[in-house]
Amino acid sequence: MTCVPVVYETDIAGLTLAGRGKVRDIYDLGERLLIVATDRLSAFDVVFPTPIPDKGRVLTQMTLFWLSKLGGIVPDHLISADTTDIVGACREAGATAGADGLAKVLDGRAMLVKKAQPFPIECVVRGYMAGSMWKDYRAMAGGGELYGHRLPSGLAESGRLPEPIFTPATKAASGHDENISVGEAARIVGTQQFEKLQTLCLEIYRQGSELAAERGIIIADTKFEFGLLDGEIILIDEVLTPDSSRFWDEAAYAPGGPQDSFDKQYVRDWLEARGWDKKPPAPDLPEDVAAGTSGRYLEAYRRITGSSLT
Repeated sequence: MTCVPVVYETDIAGLTLAGRGKVRDIYDLGERLLIVATDRLSAFDVVFPTPIPDKGRVLTQMTLFWLSKLGGIVPDHLISADTTDIVGACREAGATAGADGLAKVLDGRAMLVKKAQPFPIECVVRGYMAGSMWKDYRAMAGGGELYGHRLPSGLAESGRLPEPIFTPATKAASGHDENISVGEAARIVGTQQFEKLQTLCLEIYRQGSELAAERGIIIADTKFEFGLLDGEIILIDEVLTPDSSRFWDEAAYAPGGPQDSFDKQYVRDWLEARGWDKKPPAPDLPEDVAAGTSGRYLEAYRRITGSSLT
C-alpha cells in the first residue's frame, strides 16, 4: 500500500465531463481530451463501491510503458502524461481548482490525448483458450468454426491456440460486449479498415507477448481500441494492462484448467465463491480482497516494466 491518495471518482470544477466509464473519467478540453484512470473496479459489468488502491496509476503507467515500446507499429493518441502539462491544460480549459490540488488528484493517473473517432468494435486478440472463448468452444462440442476461425477439436482450457487470432466484439453501452465473427466486423467497419485493424492487433500482440515472455508473463488475450484521426488509424485508450488483458505467470502455467491471473480474476473468484447474483448493487469488498487485488496489479506492473510504481 502506498501513501498516494485513492481516487474513486473525480469532479474537476470548471471542466466539461464528457463521460464517466466503469473506470475512467473523461473531460473535454476543446481540441483535446483528459483521461483520468480512477481506482474504480468493475466485475461482471458492475462497478463496485470499494476502490482498489493504485489501480488507476498502474493502468496509466503500464499503458505509457507499452506506448513507448510499440510506437513503431501504429501512431497513438497520447499528447502528454506529464503532470505539469496536464495541470496547465486543465487550467487553460477553465479548471478552477488550484494547481497543487489538481496535481495531487491527477499525478500518475492522467493522460492528455488527441480526439479521435473510435471504431465501433472492440479489437480482441486471443493466444490462449480462456474466458468467453472457452465457454463458446465447449458449447461447440469440439472443433469447428468460431468467430469466423476454424479451430481443431481437443483444445484444452487455457491451452495455447495454434496461432493467435483476432476475435472482434461489439461495444456495449451497458452490459456485456458480444463476440462477433470477423465477417460481421468487416461489414461494420469496412473490409479495408478491418484488415488494417486485424494486422495491427496481431502485430501489437506478437511484440507485446514476446516482451512479456522475457519477463515470465503470458499474455493470454487482450483488447485494443482504435480510432480515426485525420483519416489515419491510431491506437487509443489503454494498452496491455491488467484490466484489458489476461496475464498469467509462465512459471505456474498448467493448461487444462483456470490459471491464476495478475488482474481482477481474484475478485471474480471471490464473488463466485459467495454466490453473488452478478446484479447491482455490488457488494463491498473486504479490505484483504481489495489489497490482494491491488497487489496483483502492482506485481504485473513490476514484472512487465522491470520497475516498481513510485
